[in-house]
Amino acid sequence: MTLSLFLVDDQRLVRAGLRMMIESQDDLTVVGEAGDGREAVTKLRGLTADVVLMDVRMPVMDGVEATRRLTRLGHPARVLILTTFDLDEYVFAALRAGAAGFMLKDARQEELLAAVRGVAAGGSVVAPSATRRLIAHFADRLPGGPAATDERLALITPREAEVLDAIATGATNTEIAARLHLAEGTVKTHVGNLLAKLRCRDRVALVLFAFETGLATPDRR
Repeated sequence: MTLSLFLVDDQRLVRAGLRMMIESQDDLTVVGEAGDGREAVTKLRGLTADVVLMDVRMPVMDGVEATRRLTRLGHPARVLILTTFDLDEYVFAALRAGAAGFMLKDARQEELLAAVRGVAAGGSVVAPSATRRLIAHFADRLPGGPAATDERLALITPREAEVLDAIATGATNTEIAARLHLAEGTVKTHVGNLLAKLRCRDRVALVLFAFETGLATPDRR
């Protein structure tokens, strides 16, 4: 099965590099590209793609608004944000807008390709160190402070809360199993229960829920 990708970046050279990398893979193909968010939304209205590689900082319409509009349109493509991190103050908002995750632009080729395939398969990309640093950096800017009274908190068990806290650090199921002395299959069950109970789309949404409700506390090192 060949996965289709759509590239969104205002720099032609970046798009060209991504296209070259992607089309070197037998199971990946580029079906279109755009130089800003508005152009991307317009083109994707009539185009099917499995994954959208979306830059954040762009003219006309940034990646956050483009992601939000694609989500509202119900477009089936999964959005993977590409960011330089150090300067981007929009990534947190992009995740909340419906992005499946984010990768740093200086990620190794194998990491980016693995992320693309994982996102296309319905997973999410929550880079362990970068995600925690990102959320720690922006947690204080969330409007209204922690939503500690969220009614969904009453639905989860103490063990599920431990699993959720581990997810918020970016830990994989294997790492969570080792940390909490559980079978990996049990961790998968807990993750599935959390997704259902909290009405979260994926692990990214679980991470955001954990920080917004105060279940997880940003590392402020």
